[in-house]
Amino acid sequence: MGSFLDISGVDMEFPTPKGTFTALKDVNLKIEKGEVISLIGHSGCGKSTVLNIVAGIHQATRGGVILNSTEVNQPGPERAVVFQNHSLLPWLTAYQNVELAVKQVFSKSMSKAQMHEWIEHNLQLVHMEHAMDKLPSEISGGMKQRVGIARALSMQPEVLLMDEPFGALDALTKAHMQDSLMDIQAKLNNTVIMITHDVDEAVLLSDKIVMMTNGPEATVGEILTVDLPRPRDRLELAQSQQYNGYRSQVLKFLYEKQRKVEPMQSTKSAFKMPELKQNAKYVTEK
Repeated sequence: MGSFLDISGVDMEFPTPKGTFTALKDVNLKIEKGEVISLIGHSGCGKSTVLNIVAGIHQATRGGVILNSTEVNQPGPERAVVFQNHSLLPWLTAYQNVELAVKQVFSKSMSKAQMHEWIEHNLQLVHMEHAMDKLPSEISGGMKQRVGIARALSMQPEVLLMDEPFGALDALTKAHMQDSLMDIQAKLNNTVIMITHDVDEAVLLSDKIVMMTNGPEATVGEILTVDLPRPRDRLELAQSQQYNGYRSQVLKFLYEKQRKVEPMQSTKSAFKMPELKQNAKYVTEK
Protein backbone atom coordinates (compact mmCIF):
# COMPACT_ATOMS: atom_id res chain seq x y z
CA MET A 1 0.00 0.00 0.00
CA GLY A 2 1.42 3.39 -1.02
CA SER A 3 1.81 6.57 0.98
CA PHE A 4 -0.99 9.10 1.34
CA LEU A 5 1.04 11.63 -0.69
CA ASP A 6 3.79 10.38 -2.97
CA ILE A 7 6.14 12.76 -4.82
CA SER A 8 8.00 10.47 -7.20
CA GLY A 9 10.97 11.17 -9.51
CA VAL A 10 10.05 14.84 -9.98
CA ASP A 11 12.15 17.00 -12.31
CA MET A 12 11.18 20.60 -13.04
CA GLU A 13 12.65 22.53 -15.96
CA PHE A 14 11.98 26.13 -16.97
CA PRO A 15 12.85 27.70 -20.34
CA THR A 16 15.10 30.77 -20.17
CA PRO A 17 16.76 32.97 -22.83
CA LYS A 18 20.01 31.14 -22.06
CA GLY A 19 18.49 27.68 -22.34
CA THR A 20 16.73 25.22 -20.05
CA PHE A 21 17.05 25.76 -16.32
CA THR A 22 16.60 22.62 -14.21
CA ALA A 23 15.18 23.74 -10.88
CA LEU A 24 14.47 20.28 -9.44
CA LYS A 25 16.07 16.92 -10.18
CA ASP A 26 14.71 13.54 -9.06
CA VAL A 27 12.77 14.73 -6.02
CA ASN A 28 11.24 11.84 -4.09
CA LEU A 29 9.18 12.21 -0.92
CA LYS A 30 6.58 10.03 0.78
CA ILE A 31 4.19 11.67 3.26
CA GLU A 32 1.67 9.93 5.48
CA LYS A 33 -1.78 11.24 6.36
CA GLY A 34 -1.72 13.69 9.26
CA GLU A 35 2.02 14.40 9.08
CA VAL A 36 3.43 17.92 9.36
CA ILE A 37 6.34 18.36 6.95
CA SER A 38 8.69 21.35 6.75
CA LEU A 39 10.74 22.16 3.66
CA ILE A 40 13.92 24.08 4.37
CA GLY A 41 16.97 25.02 2.31
CA HIS A 42 18.97 27.82 0.75
CA SER A 43 17.76 30.38 -1.78
CA GLY A 44 16.97 28.80 -5.13
CA CYS A 45 16.63 25.25 -3.80
CA GLY A 46 13.14 24.82 -5.23
CA LYS A 47 11.03 24.71 -2.07
CA SER A 48 8.24 26.84 -3.56
CA THR A 49 8.44 24.87 -6.80
CA VAL A 50 7.82 21.61 -4.89
CA LEU A 51 4.86 23.23 -3.13
CA ASN A 52 3.44 24.52 -6.42
CA ILE A 53 3.72 21.08 -8.02
CA VAL A 54 1.81 19.50 -5.12
CA ALA A 55 -0.76 22.32 -5.38
CA GLY A 56 -1.19 21.57 -9.10
CA ILE A 57 -0.09 25.07 -10.10
CA HIS A 58 3.00 23.68 -11.90
CA GLN A 59 3.21 20.44 -13.85
CA ALA A 60 6.44 18.50 -13.32
CA THR A 61 8.60 18.02 -16.41
CA ARG A 62 9.16 14.42 -15.35
CA GLY A 63 7.70 12.35 -12.54
CA GLY A 64 4.60 13.34 -10.66
CA VAL A 65 2.49 13.48 -7.51
CA ILE A 66 -0.05 10.92 -6.31
CA LEU A 67 -2.47 12.03 -3.57
CA ASN A 68 -4.63 9.34 -2.01
CA SER A 69 -4.24 7.11 -5.12
CA THR A 70 -5.13 9.97 -7.52
CA GLU A 71 -2.67 11.78 -9.81
CA VAL A 72 -2.32 15.51 -9.16
CA ASN A 73 -2.44 17.41 -12.45
CA GLN A 74 -4.38 20.58 -11.58
CA PRO A 75 -5.40 22.65 -8.53
CA GLY A 76 -8.20 21.22 -6.40
CA PRO A 77 -10.06 21.95 -3.14
CA GLU A 78 -8.47 18.94 -1.45
CA ARG A 79 -5.21 20.98 -1.49
CA ALA A 80 -5.50 24.48 0.03
CA VAL A 81 -2.65 26.99 -0.09
CA VAL A 82 -1.78 29.61 2.54
CA PHE A 83 0.74 32.19 1.34
CA GLN A 84 3.00 34.53 3.32
CA ASN A 85 0.80 37.33 2.00
CA HIS A 86 -2.71 36.61 3.31
CA SER A 87 -4.22 37.36 -0.15
CA LEU A 88 -7.54 38.52 1.28
CA LEU A 89 -9.84 40.52 -0.98
CA PRO A 90 -9.73 44.01 0.59
CA TRP A 91 -13.33 44.94 -0.22
CA LEU A 92 -14.74 41.85 1.56
CA THR A 93 -15.09 41.32 5.30
CA ALA A 94 -13.36 38.46 7.08
CA TYR A 95 -16.63 36.51 6.95
CA GLN A 96 -17.09 37.22 3.23
CA ASN A 97 -13.52 36.17 2.40
CA VAL A 98 -14.15 32.77 3.98
CA GLU A 99 -17.63 32.63 2.44
CA LEU A 100 -16.09 32.94 -1.03
CA ALA A 101 -14.19 29.68 -0.59
CA VAL A 102 -17.11 27.89 1.07
CA LYS A 103 -19.49 28.77 -1.77
CA GLN A 104 -16.97 27.58 -4.33
CA VAL A 105 -16.65 24.15 -2.70
CA PHE A 106 -19.98 23.51 -0.96
CA SER A 107 -22.65 25.49 -2.85
CA LYS A 108 -24.26 22.27 -4.11
CA SER A 109 -23.93 20.23 -0.92
CA MET A 110 -24.77 22.74 1.85
CA SER A 111 -27.78 24.93 2.49
CA LYS A 112 -27.30 28.64 3.21
CA ALA A 113 -27.78 27.99 6.92
CA GLN A 114 -25.22 25.17 6.88
CA MET A 115 -22.72 27.33 5.02
CA HIS A 116 -23.23 30.16 7.51
CA GLU A 117 -22.60 27.79 10.42
CA TRP A 118 -19.54 26.33 8.69
CA ILE A 119 -18.02 29.77 8.02
CA GLU A 120 -18.47 30.79 11.64
CA HIS A 121 -17.01 27.46 12.79
CA ASN A 122 -13.81 27.99 10.80
CA LEU A 123 -13.42 31.57 12.01
CA GLN A 124 -13.82 30.26 15.56
CA LEU A 125 -11.04 27.72 14.92
CA VAL A 126 -8.60 30.59 14.38
CA HIS A 127 -10.16 32.78 17.10
CA MET A 128 -11.47 35.38 14.66
CA GLU A 129 -15.22 35.16 15.24
CA HIS A 130 -15.15 38.54 17.01
CA ALA A 131 -13.87 40.27 13.86
CA MET A 132 -15.87 38.50 11.17
CA ASP A 133 -17.52 41.74 10.02
CA LYS A 134 -14.30 43.73 9.75
CA LEU A 135 -12.47 44.52 6.51
CA PRO A 136 -8.82 43.47 6.11
CA SER A 137 -7.78 47.13 6.49
CA GLU A 138 -9.36 47.16 9.95
CA ILE A 139 -7.43 44.22 11.42
CA SER A 140 -3.75 43.45 12.15
CA GLY A 141 -1.37 41.41 10.03
CA GLY A 142 -1.63 38.41 12.32
CA MET A 143 -5.42 38.58 12.24
CA LYS A 144 -5.40 38.73 8.44
CA GLN A 145 -3.27 35.61 8.35
CA ARG A 146 -5.71 33.88 10.70
CA VAL A 147 -8.53 34.67 8.29
CA GLY A 148 -6.43 33.32 5.42
CA ILE A 149 -5.95 30.07 7.33
CA ALA A 150 -9.68 29.93 8.15
CA ARG A 151 -10.46 30.34 4.46
CA ALA A 152 -8.12 27.47 3.58
CA LEU A 153 -9.50 25.23 6.33
CA SER A 154 -13.08 25.96 5.28
CA MET A 155 -12.45 23.98 2.09
CA GLN A 156 -11.85 20.88 4.21
CA PRO A 157 -8.53 20.21 2.48
CA GLU A 158 -6.80 16.88 2.85
CA VAL A 159 -3.48 18.73 2.46
CA LEU A 160 -2.72 22.22 3.76
CA LEU A 161 0.15 23.83 1.82
CA MET A 162 1.80 26.78 3.58
CA ASP A 163 4.43 28.98 1.94
CA GLU A 164 6.21 30.83 4.78
CA PRO A 165 2.85 31.53 6.44
CA PHE A 166 4.32 33.36 9.45
CA GLY A 167 7.39 34.91 7.84
CA ALA A 168 6.05 38.48 7.80
CA LEU A 169 4.78 38.50 11.39
CA ASP A 170 6.44 39.88 14.50
CA ALA A 171 7.94 37.36 16.93
CA LEU A 172 5.08 37.34 19.45
CA THR A 173 2.33 37.07 16.83
CA LYS A 174 4.33 34.38 15.08
CA ALA A 175 4.54 32.32 18.27
CA HIS A 176 0.77 32.61 18.79
CA MET A 177 0.12 31.55 15.19
CA GLN A 178 2.45 28.55 15.52
CA ASP A 179 0.59 27.45 18.66
CA SER A 180 -2.75 27.91 16.87
CA LEU A 181 -1.56 25.82 13.94
CA MET A 182 -0.50 22.98 16.26
CA ASP A 183 -3.89 23.08 18.00
CA ILE A 184 -5.84 23.11 14.73
CA GLN A 185 -3.78 20.33 13.17
CA ALA A 186 -4.26 18.17 16.26
CA LYS A 187 -8.06 18.64 16.00
CA LEU A 188 -8.40 18.16 12.23
CA ASN A 189 -5.46 15.82 11.49
CA ASN A 190 -4.70 17.65 8.22
CA THR A 191 -1.55 16.78 6.36
CA VAL A 192 0.56 19.95 6.34
CA ILE A 193 3.49 20.83 4.05
CA MET A 194 5.12 24.10 5.08
CA ILE A 195 8.02 26.12 3.73
CA THR A 196 9.99 27.85 6.46
CA HIS A 197 13.32 29.60 6.93
CA ASP A 198 13.15 29.37 10.70
CA VAL A 199 14.97 26.35 12.13
CA ASP A 200 13.20 26.59 15.49
CA GLU A 201 9.82 26.74 13.75
CA ALA A 202 10.66 23.66 11.70
CA VAL A 203 11.63 21.62 14.76
CA LEU A 204 8.71 22.85 16.87
CA LEU A 205 5.98 22.13 14.31
CA SER A 206 7.21 19.22 12.22
CA ASP A 207 7.07 15.45 12.22
CA LYS A 208 9.69 15.48 9.46
CA ILE A 209 12.06 18.19 8.19
CA VAL A 210 12.96 17.87 4.51
CA MET A 211 16.27 19.58 3.81
CA MET A 212 16.84 20.54 0.17
CA THR A 213 20.19 20.70 -1.58
CA ASN A 214 21.32 23.85 -3.37
CA GLY A 215 20.03 24.57 -6.86
CA PRO A 216 20.13 24.27 -9.78
CA GLU A 217 19.05 20.61 -9.97
CA ALA A 218 18.02 20.79 -6.32
CA THR A 219 16.77 17.64 -4.66
CA VAL A 220 16.03 16.18 -1.24
CA GLY A 221 19.31 16.14 0.68
CA GLU A 222 18.29 14.74 4.05
CA ILE A 223 15.05 13.98 5.88
CA LEU A 224 15.07 14.41 9.65
CA THR A 225 12.34 12.69 11.67
CA VAL A 226 11.41 14.81 14.68
CA ASP A 227 10.37 12.36 17.38
CA LEU A 228 9.06 14.79 19.99
CA PRO A 229 5.80 14.04 21.85
CA ARG A 230 2.69 16.11 21.15
CA PRO A 231 1.28 18.46 22.29
CA ARG A 232 4.51 20.46 22.26
CA ASP A 233 5.31 23.28 24.64
CA ARG A 234 7.91 25.73 23.30
CA LEU A 235 9.15 26.71 26.78
CA GLU A 236 9.72 23.11 27.81
CA LEU A 237 11.36 22.23 24.50
CA ALA A 238 13.81 25.13 24.82
CA GLN A 239 15.46 23.17 27.65
CA SER A 240 15.24 19.80 25.89
CA GLN A 241 18.47 18.16 24.77
CA GLN A 242 16.55 16.21 22.14
CA TYR A 243 15.02 19.39 20.71
CA ASN A 244 18.39 21.13 20.59
CA GLY A 245 19.90 18.04 18.99
CA TYR A 246 17.40 18.20 16.13
CA ARG A 247 18.03 21.92 15.79
CA SER A 248 21.79 21.33 15.56
CA GLN A 249 21.34 18.69 12.84
CA VAL A 250 19.38 21.11 10.65
CA LEU A 251 21.90 23.91 11.22
CA LYS A 252 24.76 21.55 10.38
CA PHE A 253 23.13 20.65 7.08
CA LEU A 254 22.43 24.28 6.16
CA TYR A 255 25.72 25.82 7.20
CA GLU A 256 28.21 23.00 6.66
CA LYS A 257 26.92 20.45 4.17
CA GLN A 258 25.01 22.97 2.04
CA ARG A 259 26.80 26.24 2.72
CA LYS A 260 25.95 28.78 0.04
CA VAL A 261 28.62 31.44 -0.47
CA GLU A 262 27.83 34.25 -2.86
CA PRO A 263 30.39 35.11 -5.58
CA MET A 264 33.01 37.73 -4.61
CA GLN A 265 32.02 37.36 -0.96
CA SER A 266 34.83 38.07 1.48
CA THR A 267 36.09 35.38 3.84
CA LYS A 268 35.03 37.47 6.81
CA SER A 269 31.41 37.86 5.67
CA ALA A 270 31.12 34.25 4.52
CA PHE A 271 31.58 32.79 8.00
CA LYS A 272 29.16 34.52 10.35
CA MET A 273 28.11 31.18 11.73
CA PRO A 274 27.93 31.85 15.50
CA GLU A 275 25.50 34.74 15.05
CA LEU A 276 23.30 32.77 12.68
CA LYS A 277 23.19 29.75 14.98
CA GLN A 278 22.41 31.86 17.98
CA ASN A 279 19.45 33.46 16.25
CA ALA A 280 18.26 30.08 14.93
CA LYS A 281 17.03 31.86 11.83
CA TYR A 282 17.74 30.75 8.33
CA VAL A 283 18.75 33.25 5.67
CA THR A 284 15.62 34.37 3.81
CA GLU A 285 14.99 33.10 0.34
CA LYS A 286 13.51 36.24 -1.07
